[in-house]
Amino acid sequence: MAETVNVGIIGGGLMGRELAAAIGRWAALEDHPVVPRLTAVCDSNPEVLAWFDRCETVTLRTTDHTEVLSDERVDVVYIAVPHHLHERIYLDTIDAGKDFLGEKPFGIDLGAASRIVDALGAKPAVFARCSSEIPYFPGAQRAFAMVASGGLGPIIEAHSSFCHSSDLDLDKPINWKRRQESCGRIGVMGDLGMHTLHLPLRLGWMPQSVYAVLQNLVPTRPTSAGSTEHTTCDTIENATLLCTVKSDESTFPLTLEQKRIAPGEKNSWRFKVTGMNGGFEFSTRYPKTLWRFTTDGDDQIWQQIEMGSQSAFATVTGGIFEFGFSDAILQMWAAYLAERAGALGTRLGCVTPEEALASHLVFNAALRSSETSHAERPTIPQPAPV
Repeated sequence: MAETVNVGIIGGGLMGRELAAAIGRWAALEDHPVVPRLTAVCDSNPEVLAWFDRCETVTLRTTDHTEVLSDERVDVVYIAVPHHLHERIYLDTIDAGKDFLGEKPFGIDLGAASRIVDALGAKPAVFARCSSEIPYFPGAQRAFAMVASGGLGPIIEAHSSFCHSSDLDLDKPINWKRRQESCGRIGVMGDLGMHTLHLPLRLGWMPQSVYAVLQNLVPTRPTSAGSTEHTTCDTIENATLLCTVKSDESTFPLTLEQKRIAPGEKNSWRFKVTGMNGGFEFSTRYPKTLWRFTTDGDDQIWQQIEMGSQSAFATVTGGIFEFGFSDAILQMWAAYLAERAGALGTRLGCVTPEEALASHLVFNAALRSSETSHAERPTIPQPAPV
């Protein structure tokens, strides 16, 4: 019989509502060992809390996250709050002994991420992972599996990107993601970077060097919708990183792109790898299409493979149907709860705290590279001699 796990949400905005919807669809999963039940929600905005009135299992609605953490009925917490709140709430959650899935980037900067990971190390009983749902698209799963198998041979190059163009709208008002004080100096890398690094880091591709071009393309934004008054918008909108990766078989370039201003892109994640024996490319822009590179004599061929609905965890959905974002959320949570229950098997797991910390090392190197105009190593910065 499946284990029931009571879930609390801290941060009931867009992603908190997505989790509530995923729990509502949980019966679509075939033979999952866990059944989640949403029982508690915290948000600073009472109007946001009111949305969860439709969830009959929610018995606690509060503006104080410590009430969720002190609720003995809550087994697992999902934390989806602005980056400047990560450290305090994550540390409070660890101190309370609650398992959690935290949104990226797992701390506003390298220092915060380090302190969170250190706190987890001191409490190994707490099971924590970082959010990254896009790699659960079936095409991404297939590409990852083939690369991980070594079937591509020595890697020639790899590309991982997440691009949208919502910030192309200059009338879009300022929000927390467009301020350094709440989003962090890493800007768009904190918002999209974990999505681009999830698979490379899981493949063992920790960059040895990072050369970055970071762009702050919109220096001011309206203070509110329709306002003629502007305020400073001081975060990075676009980040292009050229990384060097050394594997046992080859040294190759890994390009990471995180962009909020990519004209023509609605919201596209892309992963492409080519090796001496073949290649794969998948983009959520074409969610049913996986491209495979092969050779036939002198011919070099890119083939299309039509992907269906099935991902890491089988669902009742017909295999011929199309996979979407809500399905990816469902699959990510299925992976998190299965791994927590010791039933993940060989499936792709969610981002580990150590991988989240590694992403911060990459982002920190990118910041330094942007200042020096040189490639930088993603290492813990050493304090200046006194």
